[in-house]
Amino acid sequence: MNSVKVEIYGSEYRIKGDADPDYIREIAHYVDSKMREVNDDAALGSSLKVAILAALNIAGELFGERDDRNKLLASVQERAEEMSQTMSAELDD
Repeated sequence: MNSVKVEIYGSEYRIKGDADPDYIREIAHYVDSKMREVNDDAALGSSLKVAILAALNIAGELFGERDDRNKLLASVQERAEEMSQTMSAELDD
């Protein structure tokens, strides 16, 4: 298990996990940048409010990516079924 010290929004955290330390740092940097972006857009003062709004923004991105992936998978599956039907029809002739 890896242990990595990161800084997020001015506070240090020791993160333990199986992930690569560079990956952990990258994620921490992303969270830090999202919190700073929220604070720059609306100086809220409270770290908790900044963290909650940043978490909502990140969750919104995740849900959007998930929806895009599901639409793409459905499109690929539909196209594969069409191709399969076309091939079956050609083989039956």
